[in-house]
Amino acid sequence: MSSFTPFSGQRIAVVGLGRAGLPAALRLRDWGAEVTCWDDGEAARAQADAAGLPVRDLSAGPFPFDALLLSPGIPHRLPRPHPVAARAATAGVPILADVEFLFRAVRAAGSQARFIGITGTNGKSTSTALIHHLLKKAGQVSEVGGNLGPAALGLDILGPEGSYTLEMSSYMLERIATIRFNGAVMLNLSADHLDRHGDMEGYAAAKAMIFAGQAPEDLAVLGQDDDHTAAMAGAVRARLRPISGLRPVAGGIWAEGPSLRDAEGEIADLRDAPALPGSHNAQNAAAAAAIALDWGLSRAEIAAGLADFPGLPHRQERVGSLRGVLFVNDSKATNADSTARALASYDRVVWIAGGMAKSGGIESLAPFFPRIARALLIGRDAQVLAATLAAHGVPHEVAGTLDAALPAAAAAALGGAAPVVLLSPACASFDQFSGFDARGDRFRALVQAMIANGSHILGGRAA
Repeated sequence: MSSFTPFSGQRIAVVGLGRAGLPAALRLRDWGAEVTCWDDGEAARAQADAAGLPVRDLSAGPFPFDALLLSPGIPHRLPRPHPVAARAATAGVPILADVEFLFRAVRAAGSQARFIGITGTNGKSTSTALIHHLLKKAGQVSEVGGNLGPAALGLDILGPEGSYTLEMSSYMLERIATIRFNGAVMLNLSADHLDRHGDMEGYAAAKAMIFAGQAPEDLAVLGQDDDHTAAMAGAVRARLRPISGLRPVAGGIWAEGPSLRDAEGEIADLRDAPALPGSHNAQNAAAAAAIALDWGLSRAEIAAGLADFPGLPHRQERVGSLRGVLFVNDSKATNADSTARALASYDRVVWIAGGMAKSGGIESLAPFFPRIARALLIGRDAQVLAATLAAHGVPHEVAGTLDAALPAAAAAALGGAAPVVLLSPACASFDQFSGFDARGDRFRALVQAMIANGSHILGGRAA
């Protein structure tokens, strides 16, 4: 056992033993907690048992716990609470996210390492990775994780010079209690996850928790490009720094065309940052610059960091080009609002979309339909999307699968329809893939194989 035991004497139940849950259980055990685990899946339970963790069905029998660490994907209220979460609520046992335990452990270690939390419906992964990139490039100590990358309880304990840069989902934010974000970023808000939060008011309340533990000397970075987010200013007690990817904002950081600016002048020319196309990425860059300036980076360091930021997989990832046609993997776009940001980044595209459509489908994308030269539709709800496109006169065909859609899209683009083939599905992926990442990985592999093959024949179609 570690000599560092901040949770000694505490009894913690861990439910959900996936990517974050199992490492969390092991770390809590190493830090002195008495841990009991459960997962509804037999394979996950067997893995925990093999690691020497006590496994017990926590929906029955005594419930003598001080806290429940519940996987973010498992509901504790809506649409229906998991049986163990219901028992915890009845017993008055707090239901917490793993970041809460990380914060408590860091403070128990005597460290005043700073915490940066980033949330929003779209862009939070890119902004999180971008902030971490800027800090690291400037020589600062930063660990990145949370909803992005390593689970929070897999991160190291940092000294006072360090920063934790953490992507925070609404599922995580509704399960925090004492964590204080020295820098909190709220990017934007559009309808998503309403089954978990009941309505937009509930969803907004969960997101606003990013500011809940802040002190007046902390920094709150707040997007101004949608009314829901701008309205959160009343929840902010910290120093407020507004941001926009579209227009000047008093006292903030914004983009005017390709110029990222504040009241003192230009910070960076975003044309030098190829991994950050479009106004949505200009907002991400503004958020990162706001944190970076507050963390002591110079304007030159920020400009250099934005320029060589490599981007993230599945978020407008440029996976290859062939005879002047760029292939872009935006598989992370699982809702229409996210796809709108991608479509706004290109003047003309051949679009691959489809899967399991969210409420409202793609009707909200109608202002961008003139940019679509042709659409190739895949997945369960391809016909639903096809009906919307037909009503607006957008050329399209139902390809069914990604393997069939890419050759058709490439043939259209290489034939002169558009200089970009964009996979931005506007739909969830679980009808045909294990997740958006598997869908994006398949697209990347297909593109790379096509390029390697020379594109002489694409699925029987002349290129």
